[in-house]
Amino acid sequence: MQTVYLDHSATSYVLPEVLEAMLPYFSDQFGNPSSLHSLGRANRKILEDCRERVADLMRIEHADVIFTGSGSEADNLAIIGSLLAQRDKGNHIIISTIEHHAVEHTCEFAKKYLGAEVTYVPVDEYARLRLDKLEDAITDKTVLVSIMSANNEVGTIQDIDAIAEICKKKGVRFHSDVVQSIGLHDLDLKNKPIDMASFAAHKFYGPKGVGCLIKRKGLKIVPLVHGGAQEFGLRAGTENIPGIVGLTKALDIAMTHMPENIERLTALRDKFVKNVLENITDTHLNGHPTFRLPHNANIGFSRIEGESILLQLDMHGIAASSGSACTSNSLDPSHVLTAMGLEPVVVQGSVRFTLGHRTTDEDIDYVLEILPGIIEKLRSISAVY
Repeated sequence: MQTVYLDHSATSYVLPEVLEAMLPYFSDQFGNPSSLHSLGRANRKILEDCRERVADLMRIEHADVIFTGSGSEADNLAIIGSLLAQRDKGNHIIISTIEHHAVEHTCEFAKKYLGAEVTYVPVDEYARLRLDKLEDAITDKTVLVSIMSANNEVGTIQDIDAIAEICKKKGVRFHSDVVQSIGLHDLDLKNKPIDMASFAAHKFYGPKGVGCLIKRKGLKIVPLVHGGAQEFGLRAGTENIPGIVGLTKALDIAMTHMPENIERLTALRDKFVKNVLENITDTHLNGHPTFRLPHNANIGFSRIEGESILLQLDMHGIAASSGSACTSNSLDPSHVLTAMGLEPVVVQGSVRFTLGHRTTDEDIDYVLEILPGIIEKLRSISAVY
């Protein structure tokens, strides 16, 4: 049976060259970067070399790079760290109604335990932020606006330029979860007034368990992990050198080959979407038709449950998703699709297909061959609609 992996927005495999770069730091080059002996000093140099390379690739300053244990940790540090550092100004945070739970749940924690006030700015039917509502929501007590660069479920890309300019004009700190964008969309951090950005290596063919927070120099945040002076005093704990090396190598590959990867993935995605919409009745492309990530195709299949589709696809060796991997065990409808105002029959029957490095024309042809039969079969036996 053919195996096709179309769940790259959940996680990716580690590229061979990334693994090769990491391996020495699990064995021979194992020193603690904070140690004064030669093994420690050697890894301190590797750590700072990686920081310099990440900074160069993202077109930011060396001191702007803070390595973390995940994208979620980076989101937490940006949000809670900013709230605690600006208590003299206020306690108001603004996010969108379609944020990843790493942002949404962090803000819920801040409300419950830190007395924060949180405003949720709505999106339109394509999951694009209502910019007028954002501007209206900012007050003199607002300490942070956190809006993702691209949505993890439907792939819609936000107008980050406009959002950043609104925040700059209002004098409010702007953070963006850019986990889904790295290597698939040019964030241009050099020219955009984005104060902080979070990402994770495993989304772009690096290892799990390592991420990064980009924080502009001079921007004060309060650390969440205490016990050492690592990462400029903002994240205690011995640095994960193998993971950081892997993140850096994977980021280098992703950014260096971004134009050709975008072109190839866009062509494959468009082929897939066109065939599905033309050959399967009562289907709908969720998200913006053009302002979307090149590898994302979120399709709503009316009168059927998305979970049933996923199970049938898996029986044919096809891996896809119904939304965020962080909510895969939840039976609640997608908060993203609901916030977009989609009909329940579309929300319940939506499946996310996300392509990657190893996705081929033959893979897409195989899915297009199998999918119509699955939908027809499930609709014929469905008692839900």
